[in-house]
Amino acid sequence: MKTKNIKIYTLFIGMVAALFACQPDEFSLGSLLTKEDLKYSITQDATDPNMVILESQTPGFTPLWVTPTGRSTKLVDTLRFPFSGDYKFVYGVQSDGGFVQADTFRLSITTNNFDYVTDPLWTMLTGGVGQSKTWVLDLFPQEVAPNYSKYFVGPQYFWGTGDNWETFHLRSDGVSRDDVNEQYGLSGDDGSGWDWNADWAGNGSWLFGGEPAQDYGTMTFDLINGPHLIVDHFVSGKQESGTYTFDADAKTLKTTDALILHPPSIEGQVSDWTDITVMNLTEDVLQLGVIRTEGDPAKLVFNFISKEYSDNWVAPDLPDPEPALPDGWQEDISQVVSTTITWKLSEENPFDWANLDGSLMNGWQAPEDYPGWLGGTLDPSAYADFSMTMNSADGTVSFVTPDGTTTEGTFSLDEKGIYSFDVPVPSVSLVGWASFSADANNQLRITRIEKDAGGNVTGMWLGAISADKPEYMTFHFVPQMGGGGNEGPQGTELAFDNSKLVFGDLEANGNLRLELYNDFGSTTNDPPVDPTSVVFENRMEITFTLSGINFVEGAAGTYNTSMILADPNWGGYWGGGAGEVEVTGDGTYTVYCDISNFNTAMVFVIDIQGMATDISDITAVTANIDKMVVY
Repeated sequence: MKTKNIKIYTLFIGMVAALFACQPDEFSLGSLLTKEDLKYSITQDATDPNMVILESQTPGFTPLWVTPTGRSTKLVDTLRFPFSGDYKFVYGVQSDGGFVQADTFRLSITTNNFDYVTDPLWTMLTGGVGQSKTWVLDLFPQEVAPNYSKYFVGPQYFWGTGDNWETFHLRSDGVSRDDVNEQYGLSGDDGSGWDWNADWAGNGSWLFGGEPAQDYGTMTFDLINGPHLIVDHFVSGKQESGTYTFDADAKTLKTTDALILHPPSIEGQVSDWTDITVMNLTEDVLQLGVIRTEGDPAKLVFNFISKEYSDNWVAPDLPDPEPALPDGWQEDISQVVSTTITWKLSEENPFDWANLDGSLMNGWQAPEDYPGWLGGTLDPSAYADFSMTMNSADGTVSFVTPDGTTTEGTFSLDEKGIYSFDVPVPSVSLVGWASFSADANNQLRITRIEKDAGGNVTGMWLGAISADKPEYMTFHFVPQMGGGGNEGPQGTELAFDNSKLVFGDLEANGNLRLELYNDFGSTTNDPPVDPTSVVFENRMEITFTLSGINFVEGAAGTYNTSMILADPNWGGYWGGGAGEVEVTGDGTYTVYCDISNFNTAMVFVIDIQGMATDISDITAVTANIDKMVVY
């Protein structure tokens, strides 16, 4: 049936085009018309005086009618007025001499015909005859609605330029987009058939041009002695009063002298805010679509809820958000290298406040970032001697405070990352009135875990939940090796002389090689690292920095590393492990290999595969080994 309608509509358009093509040239060129040259009629239907027929009788010109229900450019138009009253009409045309407009035509309608507004959609939109109904955008500050909206997932969705009430409801009922597009002749390629229900909480902060979630105002439709629309735009401070026409059959809405509620920052994206598709309308929700003319083709669908629904809405009893810890976090913080780990507060940013999901509220990164309202200046030396040593094998813990006091006990760690202690966790002053301490239940919760590029744990934030706010005071710990209080950094750092580092396309195979030592290369006689010092039980970790890299046109831009570490018996590591990383150009990178009981390097290199070929000037490249650590 839809196909037939499309064919009939196409035939109609062709007939109209042919009709206009056959008009005399004098009409297409136009003439200098005067008001007296305008011919038109405005009449009431003989059997229904509330039906008014407008007819333009000035041949060759497109009319512009200004009516109580909006503007029209139809040669013949039929308007229906449910209410009695005095109505004004203005007829005009555009001529070569400019726009010519007749005097205002006044028509008195003495009867009511409420049959025009008996469709239930009229009542849903306005509240009914003699009533009004107010709508608001479904967007609120988070303290009002935790997910920013009370009904939808956001205040604005994106649909195709050809989508309408029917396609919207088919998609909402679960019909696939491909099936809908095939049925209605739409396509995602040209923007006529696609949809995306944007989620404000997830990715919507850009939707309204960066404007925040706030109260954008009210939009009131009424049927009180006529169809009126009043819009209070709270953000711009503008109030508009106008009229509207609603076609309940076609599911379209047109407004005059008032625009539907929308954010002012995107007003320029839509050329005609008065030509509206009603996508959905119920007692509680109203979804109105307008065509975007800036950017890719789309219909911007604005989501409204009735003010009554909004005022009576009660936030659902949702569980509090929780920190999202990475997979395998239990092993990460229990076995950095051994089961006994000493944790010390960071010298750079020892504490912050965090939301319930673990996100930091302030993001302080250095001592100078901490504000004066904390009551002092952050001095890392004040808490440098504080440590917390935990043994995951037997569940023991030992706290050492700066005055040398030791508190020993046990701990447990649950599946949510909450540490519970059987001894009081000591309080340690950090700055001014801010101190490290556990919460009222003598617990600390892991709110986030930090790792380096090699997957090694470099930090852990432990939060003490507030007794009166939905937040944590959270403390930043960094791991140390061993079971005491001041064992120094993890692992053993090997000495390296960067002046002796050899690098380049050393094997003429397109790989950028960093040669740390090679018994068969140029470093054998004057090595940058003592090969006999390359001895470890578990892991080798290398951090290096590249600079001066410029790629040729068409370069891949991303290259895999491959560390090669062979002992005199050709045992060791030959790349491909979890510690390899991708190199994208200038920057600092960390690679590692996990092997057991390695002793003495014979070949020790890092190959960045295929990168040398893509560098425009390899002589401009510099490389530096920043750190070599063995565990």
